[in-house]
Amino acid sequence: MTSRITGLSPEPFRRLWNLPEAELARRDIRRVVARERPGYPDRIEMREAAPGETLLLLNHLYQPAASPYRGSPAIDVREGAEARYDRIGEVPEVMRTRLLSVRAFDAEAMIVDADVVDGRDLEPLIARLFENEATVYLHVHNAERGCCSGRIDRV
Repeated sequence: MTSRITGLSPEPFRRLWNLPEAELARRDIRRVVARERPGYPDRIEMREAAPGETLLLLNHLYQPAASPYRGSPAIDVREGAEARYDRIGEVPEVMRTRLLSVRAFDAEAMIVDADVVDGRDLEPLIARLFENEATVYLHVHNAERGCCSGRIDRV
């Protein structure tokens, strides 16, 4: 089974970059500066922000489906990120270095299976979850800090 991992499109976030702190605060968004690596996973380029880079910490509707699993956790997006991660059969390093919770969803956005895995061992879990024909896509979450990590689709 081949799978595709994608980061978020930068488009909805561009209007937020370079806004003054007061305007960000009005929208419940915080500008943060990466202090260490790892620790600040950018959801657009699917990479760790380097120390000194700025990110926006904001609430994001990652699961917009009309189901009980609709969800919107906090995520980090690096200010100025433009290179949306989009790879087939390749796991980004930002997922490899974390403990992950992976959830398999069907066409009605209902969970059909889930598991926790060390990111270094993600591919076998992806394959196992996609063995279920009902699985349409996977959501990957950082089991510790960092919340939503990415989406994986069948190819």
